[in-house]
Amino acid sequence: MEVQTSAAVGVQTNTRITGPIILLGPPAAGKGTQAKLIAQTFGIPQISTGDILRANVAQKTELGLKAKAIMERGDLVPDELVCDMVADRLLEADCCRGFILDGFPRTVGQAEWLDAQLEKMRSCKAGDMAAQKACAAPVVIRLIVDYNVLRQRVTGRRSCPTCGRIYNVYFQPPKVQGICDVDGTSLVTRPDDAEDVFAERMKTYDRQTLPLVDYYRARGRLVEVNGEQPVEEVMAQAFGAIENVNRL
Repeated sequence: MEVQTSAAVGVQTNTRITGPIILLGPPAAGKGTQAKLIAQTFGIPQISTGDILRANVAQKTELGLKAKAIMERGDLVPDELVCDMVADRLLEADCCRGFILDGFPRTVGQAEWLDAQLEKMRSCKAGDMAAQKACAAPVVIRLIVDYNVLRQRVTGRRSCPTCGRIYNVYFQPPKVQGICDVDGTSLVTRPDDAEDVFAERMKTYDRQTLPLVDYYRARGRLVEVNGEQPVEEVMAQAFGAIENVNRL
């Protein structure tokens, strides 16, 4: 196995086959941070459905043109179209050892589609154990964070419109309330960090995404990690799940 040190994350970067990885968790649970660490450490792509959609639209692919027409009408892009884009993305060369799905699946229906798609990919690679492992059943890591901690992480965020530095009034406050430590600019709250917006996002998560927990738990693929721990502790447990799971 080829191994090289990654100074960016303070861990080793390796080229082993990880297979598909899914991170589940509510807003502000730390999925984005962990996804970047996993991608950098294992050298696999972080696949975002939003990025896929924007790329298809920008490149004017057949799927992108269909999606653009739908969005211009003010409608949501349907699951069928999103799944077609994901299917195309998973066939690209950088997914040959595994990948992290960011924002997908969001529903049990999408999870069922993904299982069927990965099964189809494995059947096309019969006899090649390495290729089959790269599209094995996913390991699903759920980050668990208390509702009140999530609320403080989101509603406590303040940012400097000049330098972009991020603060949190609960966990990492500025030296002077409401003022950036770096340039003295008044801090602002993003509209998405408002209390009512956060509450609505949590309702959507509970309604759509929590059923995925039961779906993957029933299939023995779910690993639960306390997301309130320091980043390094969460990272160690997530990496352990990826290294130790047997998915073939």
